[in-house]
Amino acid sequence: MKRRLALLLLTASAAAAALAAPARWYLYQSRLDGQKACSQTPLGEGWTQIAGPYQDAHCEKLVRTK
Repeated sequence: MKRRLALLLLTASAAAAALAAPARWYLYQSRLDGQKACSQTPLGEGWTQIAGPYQDAHCEKLVRTK
């Protein structure tokens, strides 16, 4: 019984990992001096999100919506 449960949990976690998508990238601009940065997470209060989402870390390839 314990083996079946362990196998079920292992299979479920592997399936979830296989379906996971990478985080999106967004282009942010500094309110202080206008510098731009590409990031997957918000950069703080001094930054404004100006574009995105992108597929790459250079914020060059926009994600196409279907």
